[in-house]
Amino acid sequence: MHMDEPAVDLAHLGHVELLTPKLDESLRFFVDVIGLAVSGERGDSVYLRGWDDYERHTLKLTAAPTSGLGHLAFRARGPRALERRVAALQQGSVDGGWSDGDLGHGPAFSFADPEGHRVELYDETEWYKPSERDRPALKNQASRFPGRGANLRRLDHCNLFAADVRASRVFFERHLGMRLTEQIVFDDGSEQGA
Repeated sequence: MHMDEPAVDLAHLGHVELLTPKLDESLRFFVDVIGLAVSGERGDSVYLRGWDDYERHTLKLTAAPTSGLGHLAFRARGPRALERRVAALQQGSVDGGWSDGDLGHGPAFSFADPEGHRVELYDETEWYKPSERDRPALKNQASRFPGRGANLRRLDHCNLFAADVRASRVFFERHLGMRLTEQIVFDDGSEQGA
C-alpha cells in the first residue's frame, strides 16, 4: 500500500470511556437527557448505548477521582485488519499492549497517541440483542426508538484536544490508516483542527 493511500482497516469508532467523579449524576444525564440505555455494569463502570448502536455499548462511564477521557476504541474490520494496525503501530515504535478485552468486546491492543490519549483497537465484539420490549419494528434498526431525552441514535465521532494538531493528525493517518476529511489552518499556516 502506498503511504498516500489510507488503509481501511478500521470499521468505526466503537466506544468511548469517560471518567467521572459523579457517576450517579453522569448516569442520569446520559440516560434522561441524552437518551442512552444501560446495557451492562461491571465494577465501577456502567455501559450505555444509543438506540441504533449495533454493538453492546457506545459509552462506558467509570467512577474516578476526576473527570476525563479513559480511552476511545476503534473496531477493526476483522482479525487481519487488527493485526495490520497493531503491526503498523509497533513498526512505528508506538508502545502498547494487549488486554483480554472488556464487557462487550474481545482482546484489545491499547496504546497512547502523541497527546497521551488512551486508544484501543479490537475486533471481536458482542452484537446487541434487543429484548422483546426493545425489538424494533424495522429490520435495519438495532432496537426500538426510545422516545427519551435527545434520543441519541449512535456514536459517530469524538473530538480530541491536542497541543500539536499536526503531529496528532499525522499519527492517526500513518498508524491507523485514517484520512483527512476536514482541516482548520490559520493564516500563519498552523493547523488548528483536523
